[in-house]
Amino acid sequence: MTASNITRFNILAVAQSGRLEHEAILLAASLRHSDPGFTGTLFIAEPQPGPKWPDDPRIAPKTRALLETLGATILPFDSAAFGASYPNGNKIEALAALPDDPFLFLDTDTLITGPVSAIPFDFAHPSASMRREGTWPKIELYGPTYAQTWKSLYDRFGLDYAASLDLTQPSEYWQRHLYFNAGWFFHQSPRAFGNRYLAFARSIRDNPPEDLVCQELYPWLDQIALPLVIHSFNGSRPGPDLAALDGTATCHYRSLSLLYARESDHAVAVLEEVARDKALRPTLRDWEALKTLVYQNKGRKARALFDPDNLPPREQVIRNTLKRENLWLR
Repeated sequence: MTASNITRFNILAVAQSGRLEHEAILLAASLRHSDPGFTGTLFIAEPQPGPKWPDDPRIAPKTRALLETLGATILPFDSAAFGASYPNGNKIEALAALPDDPFLFLDTDTLITGPVSAIPFDFAHPSASMRREGTWPKIELYGPTYAQTWKSLYDRFGLDYAASLDLTQPSEYWQRHLYFNAGWFFHQSPRAFGNRYLAFARSIRDNPPEDLVCQELYPWLDQIALPLVIHSFNGSRPGPDLAALDGTATCHYRSLSLLYARESDHAVAVLEEVARDKALRPTLRDWEALKTLVYQNKGRKARALFDPDNLPPREQVIRNTLKRENLWLR
C-alpha cells in the first residue's frame, strides 16, 4: 500500500487537567458522532508528572474513564524539552509516544463535523492548517525583513528557501512565506516527523539565528518550526483534496465563544448535540464555559452579535465584542 492510498490512520490530540480534558471529551464524542466509520485509533496524549511540570498535569480519573468509553486510548508521555514553560511543546514531544503509523494531529479544541476518514491524505507529503493570521514574524522598521528572517531559518537547516515561497503573493508580504496554524498536521511517520520537529524547535529556541534578534519566540515556536519540518519532508500548503479540514470535516474552534460567534450552523449543531448527551453532561458541566454557553443557552446570545456573512476580518475584533458583552469564555 502506498502512502497516497492509505485509508487507516491514527488521530493524536493532547490533553491535560483542566479545560483541555473537557475539550478532549468533545473531540472524542464528535468523532464517534460524525465519523462512525473511522477505523484508526484516537490517542489522547497525556503529559506525565516530572521536573518540567510543577503541578500534576494528568487528567482527572472520571475524564479518563469517560474518554475510554468514547473509544479513545490514553497515551502517557514524558516532557523532556518543554513542559509547563511551553505547553504548546506537548504536541511535539507527544509524537514520540505514538505507534509509528500514519497520523493526523489535531488540537484538542477541534470538533469533528464530518467523515475525516474520507479525506484522501497523501501521508508522504505532509501539510498543515492555513487557517492563520500573520502572527509571526513581527517586522520592526529597521530590523530584518520577512525574507531575511525566514531565509535565516531555512539556511540553518539546509533547506531550499526559494522553493517554499508562494510567488503569487507580493514580496515582503507575510503570506508569501510558508506559515501554518499548528492546529492540524499529518505525516506517515510520527517518529521521523516528531524527531525532526523537536530538533528544529530546540535549535531555534536555544540558538536562534541572528536575524531573529527582534522576534518573540513564544508562543509561536511550534508554528515557526512547523513549516520548516513540513518543507523538509517534501510537504507544502494544503491542496483542494484537504479542503474538508477546517471545512466540512473539522472545526478548530479555539474557544467556545468563538465557535458560537463565527463557525457554521452545522458546527454549532454538532457541539450542542454531543454536549447534551446524558452520559457526558455530568462531567462537561464542570467546564464553566460550556455550562454557560451550551447548557444555559448563552451561546445563542453570542451568535446573535454577529452577521455570519460579514464577520470582522480580524479575530481580535470578535474577541473584543464578546468581552464587552461578558460572553468571552474558554
